[in-house]
Amino acid sequence: MSYQVLARKWRPRTFHELVGQEHVQRALVNALDQGRLHHAYLFTGTRGVGKTTLARILAKCLNCTDKGEGDDGVTSTPCGRCDSCQSIDQGRFVDLIEVDAASRTKVEDTRELLDNVQYAPTQGRYKVYLIDEVHMLSTSSFNALLKTLEEPPPHVKFLLATTDPQKLPPTVLSRCLQFTLKHMPPERIVGHLSKVLEAEQVPFEESALWLLGKAAAGSMRDAMSLTDQSIAFGQGEVRHADVAAMLGTLDHRHVLALIEALAEVDASRLLQEVASLAEQGPDFGAVLDDLTAVLHRLAIGQMVPSALDNGHGDRQALLELAGRFAAEDVQLYYQIGVQGRADMAHAPDLRTALEMTLLRMLAFRPQGVPRPARTPLPMRGETAPQAGSPSAALPDSRSEPQPEVQTQAQSQAQNQAQPHVQAQSQAQSHVQPAPQPEPQPEPGAPSPSETQAQTAAPVEASVDAAPAPVDGPAPMPGEAPDSRDDSGGEADYRANNHASDVPPPWEGGAPEDPTPGAEAPTAVASEPAPTASNEPVGLAETPSAEAQAGQAMASTQDQPLPTEPLPTEPHLAETPAVAGGEASSEEPSPEPSPEPSPEPSLEPDAEVEERAAEAMVDEAPQHQQHAAEPAAGETTAMPTGALTHSAWLAHFDDLGVSGLTRNLAAHCVVAADDGERLHLHLDPSQSAMNAEVHQNRIRDALEALGYPRRLEIEVRQLDTSVETPRQMAERLAAERHAEAVEALKRDPHIQQLQQTFGARLVESTVTPAGETRKARR
Repeated sequence: MSYQVLARKWRPRTFHELVGQEHVQRALVNALDQGRLHHAYLFTGTRGVGKTTLARILAKCLNCTDKGEGDDGVTSTPCGRCDSCQSIDQGRFVDLIEVDAASRTKVEDTRELLDNVQYAPTQGRYKVYLIDEVHMLSTSSFNALLKTLEEPPPHVKFLLATTDPQKLPPTVLSRCLQFTLKHMPPERIVGHLSKVLEAEQVPFEESALWLLGKAAAGSMRDAMSLTDQSIAFGQGEVRHADVAAMLGTLDHRHVLALIEALAEVDASRLLQEVASLAEQGPDFGAVLDDLTAVLHRLAIGQMVPSALDNGHGDRQALLELAGRFAAEDVQLYYQIGVQGRADMAHAPDLRTALEMTLLRMLAFRPQGVPRPARTPLPMRGETAPQAGSPSAALPDSRSEPQPEVQTQAQSQAQNQAQPHVQAQSQAQSHVQPAPQPEPQPEPGAPSPSETQAQTAAPVEASVDAAPAPVDGPAPMPGEAPDSRDDSGGEADYRANNHASDVPPPWEGGAPEDPTPGAEAPTAVASEPAPTASNEPVGLAETPSAEAQAGQAMASTQDQPLPTEPLPTEPHLAETPAVAGGEASSEEPSPEPSPEPSPEPSLEPDAEVEERAAEAMVDEAPQHQQHAAEPAAGETTAMPTGALTHSAWLAHFDDLGVSGLTRNLAAHCVVAADDGERLHLHLDPSQSAMNAEVHQNRIRDALEALGYPRRLEIEVRQLDTSVETPRQMAERLAAERHAEAVEALKRDPHIQQLQQTFGARLVESTVTPAGETRKARR
């Protein structure tokens, strides 16, 4: 008996033997079992995926007589033993008419074919017309087929197959049930070839089957044909070397050698491997394609090791290589490889293009970054910061808000400024349209100039008596944190802009860090007073604390006071807003009260004076406050003992490093310090930045602080109970943000806006005092 090729010998004869195409198999099996049979089926897909095989299996299911002769005998599991099944398998079934549309394209052939449609089947239950490559029919043939295809006799079924369904007229497509067959993936092909070769008792290597599966390009028939060829080429065996030589593909070991040279960052070895490849005369474009394919598999091995296939029998080798690359480098090399493949057409020759692409991969690698240590697999994504959380940027420790302490000097300033505020309230009441009786000022009230002189001295004393920024006590209960910084910042902004229509920085309309107008401590007393209040008339009718403080210090300025001050209502006395808050811009006209206003209580006045004193302290230039810090540092000697982790956190901002060096140090914790060698542990997520240049900068900064050490940085998983400088900065920023949000929620103006207009506080836009939005982001 003559030899039968594997593609014909192992053609599936039932739906259960079909390899792949489960979506088509399920639909057809359910239709046969339920008796819901269509009169025309269209199978589309590339060559060798099972279109004709499916049509023949369906023809056997329609004509199998194992379960009876009538229509109830239609089954989804043909027996393969009855005369109909055997005749169809042998290609001699009378009622299965197979037509090659590529050789019978004329309309005359189609008419001759349709002349016999009206006759009943001779042997089987249905007369089945199997038209292969139906897209090759002419337009006249399609038109002649339309009527019969739409309403055929009950005993006729049409099975159409094509590789190019786009060439079919829409009128034909609308009359058929269309099933699109998928490409066969290499994994499916390799699995089927393994079963076939085991049944045929042919020795094989799995890596050789992967070469055949990829060369088949999704076609099972091509894979079976190539297997027949490889058996003949290898003298009854399927070996990797024989298949590679037969297909003319490159030895995969050369590609792995190029990948290893990239992992070692060895440009000389790269060029040597290319020279070794050139001796074999390969297709350098195919070499670059194989290289990018391996990089793709490396990325999969880094992220999901279990999904990495054993396409060339190199799964374990790729997993080891994946641990030697940083994920960023793999992505960069892949992108450069793909772009280099597109540029090959413009290169002088293909070898030059390949060499330049490989050298470009190393040239564009970040400079100053050493070869990464083994990357743990699989890679885990870092937890993303929550919405509205503070920025991960490391703020300077000097910019953190300090707790407010009410000193004796401030209390004295409040008591001295109180008579002037009462006198100012009386002066405002005389210019109102309807005069109202006001309480008389206390006898012997000082003049504005005297008040200014009396207030400046306690303020300077309060600045000198302020506690240290780090060791200060906690804020007083019920007092909003950072209120001193906020009131000073708002007063300073309004004093420098001289206009109520300029939106403050906490409303997003101006820079967030305005330059103070004063240049010396004496400028506090000479700062101009605002000409108009920025607060709404209907919500607060007493001038704000900042405005009163500015008016008390405006004796040296020529700017006049408002001509129509607002009426005074002590029960609506205004409280300064915390940074980040918003104020209403509506100004409803107040109705004058016919009754004399009661005498204001001393408690609001004391509160106003306290805020005024705080505003005067905050309006002092910031550089004057920072100027005292170096002096304090000169008297405080740096510790000379071992550097502990708490000292590392406390003096981190004193290192004076920035950029990538600061980012590297911020992710380190102190592991050990014996006086000569300082051992730090680094978060593995920052291992790519562990360069010698950054280590030298950190060592020099520590030596300048009094810690001359030999620095050693080890990349390892950090203890979650130990806080890095970066984590500490994030925690402090989160606490400041939470305090600022809570202070805004307690602000009476914010609460009134929420109750009146249904306003909503966007917490993500809140910026604590002393911190810019850019730093938070």
